[in-house]
Amino acid sequence: MKKFIVITTINEKTRALAAYEQKQGWHTIVVGDKKSKPLESGDHLTFLPVDDQQKLGFGLVNRLPFNHYARKNIGYLYAMRAGADIIYDTDDDNIPYPDWEPEAFKCSNLIRCPDDFINIYSHFSSDYIWPRGFPLDLISRRQTIVAEKSSPVNIGVWQGLTDKEPDVDAVYRLVINKPVTFERKPSVALPVGKFCPFNSQNTLWSKEAFPFLYLPSTVGFRTTDIYRGYIAQRLLWTRGLHLGFHQACGFQERNPHELMDDFKDEIESFLNIKQIAAVLRQSEFPDHPLDGLSMAFQRLQAHRLVPVDELSGVAAWLDDCHRILGV
Repeated sequence: MKKFIVITTINEKTRALAAYEQKQGWHTIVVGDKKSKPLESGDHLTFLPVDDQQKLGFGLVNRLPFNHYARKNIGYLYAMRAGADIIYDTDDDNIPYPDWEPEAFKCSNLIRCPDDFINIYSHFSSDYIWPRGFPLDLISRRQTIVAEKSSPVNIGVWQGLTDKEPDVDAVYRLVINKPVTFERKPSVALPVGKFCPFNSQNTLWSKEAFPFLYLPSTVGFRTTDIYRGYIAQRLLWTRGLHLGFHQACGFQERNPHELMDDFKDEIESFLNIKQIAAVLRQSEFPDHPLDGLSMAFQRLQAHRLVPVDELSGVAAWLDDCHRILGV
C-alpha cells in the first residue's frame, strides 16, 4: 500500500514535518508557495518548489493563485500520480502522537441525532466548542447525540480530532479560546443525510474519495477546506461511503494567527454554509465521482455561492484526475 502525507508550508521544517518524515511506510509531499523556505527533499519527503510545480504537467497548476492554501491541490495530484492508495491531509503545525496510525476504512458505530447538522465535538467533549464551518446560529443548540452499534459501514474520509488547539473558527478563538483535550471514545460514522464540517488538519482519504479532494481557489484561505468538506460529504453518499470521526491522534502547536484576519476570511463561510448544505442536500448527483464534483460546483455557482471563475479550476482538476486515475 502506498501512503502519502500532503502538507503546504511557508516555514522552515517544523516539528510536525520532521515527525511525519520519520513515519515508516509513508512519504510526505510538501507543496511550496511564493513565500516558502526551501526544504531539502529526501527518501521520505519531497518538496515541490514553485518552479518545479510548473514542470509537473498538471493543467491545474496555472489555474491556482499564489499565496493560497489551494496550492495544496498540486500535492494531491502528485500523490495520485505516484500511485497513492491513501492520502493523509494535514498541516505543518499538527504534531502526531507516537501511536499515530491510520484507521481502517470501516466503522461499526453510527451517530444518531435528529438534527441535520451534527456538532461532533460535543460527542467527544463536554466543553462548549464547535468545529470550524458549523453554522453559527446553531452553536447554542443542545444536541442529543448517540453512537449506536451497527453493521459495518464503509468510510470514505476519516476526520481525526486534534488536541490542544483543535480546528475551531475565529469566533471561538475571540470569545472562548480555551485549549481542549478530547475524550478517548470509539470512532463513529455519520449517517447519510447528516452534515458535519470537516477540515484539512487531520484527515485521511480513501482512494475512492480522491476526486473529492479538490480545494476551491476563489474563496478564502479559511473557507476553502470547509466548502470542500461539505461538497465531499454529499458526494460520498452517492458512492455508498460515509464520513467518519475518530479520537485525537495528535495535537496542534498553532502557528501565529491574526484572529481578526481569520474572522474576515471566514465571513463567507459563516454566511453561506447553510445555503450550501441546502443546495447540496436538494440536488441529485450522478454516482460517477468526476461528474458529481462538476455538477456540485455548477449548482453552487448557479446559486452564486462560488464565483464563476471557480469552474475553470474545477475543469482543470477533473481533467488531471481523469488522466491520472482513469475514472
